[in-house]
Amino acid sequence: MTVDFPGTGNFLRKILGKGTSFTRAALSLTALRLSAAGVRFLKPGRLISPPGTYFVTFLTWQRCRLFVVESHVRLFLKTLYGYRRAGRFQLHASVIMPEHVHVLLTPADDITIERAIQLIKGGYSHAVGAELGRKREIWQRGFTDHRIRDAQDYAHHREYIHQNPVARRLVERAPEYRYCSAFPGI
Repeated sequence: MTVDFPGTGNFLRKILGKGTSFTRAALSLTALRLSAAGVRFLKPGRLISPPGTYFVTFLTWQRCRLFVVESHVRLFLKTLYGYRRAGRFQLHASVIMPEHVHVLLTPADDITIERAIQLIKGGYSHAVGAELGRKREIWQRGFTDHRIRDAQDYAHHREYIHQNPVARRLVERAPEYRYCSAFPGI
């Protein structure tokens, strides 16, 4: 269904190009609001990311060191691996640091990177509430992502993930960190 909002079409066509059709989802994703002065952005919006492999980082609320507690890490891994088993994404590498998470993943064909991260963060938040009774913020809003361009870029980000605990001096060698995909058996 095509939706036409007065005053937005020409502005968006300049950004996205001629012949662009705007759906309700596209307009909501760009987080536009009309005002008497014209169109302005409420907050940085995300267009839907193209398919591919992504390096993604997301943080705990106010960088709280949530993942120093074993039960929190185990529950996060259970959530992450559950969505992987369900075929929502391929997980190539991951590390759970005390206050942030890095993943290298490829969403399934019918899943966007935004949806994959929503599943991981939302699934974990729900699990924490259900199993541990926590009723407070778990995650900072949003995430940062980098689309992997080639094999060299992939190798660089995979190594970055594996070396993160070493760089933070949590371990001397990457395979010693239990919550990293470099750990044997993960």
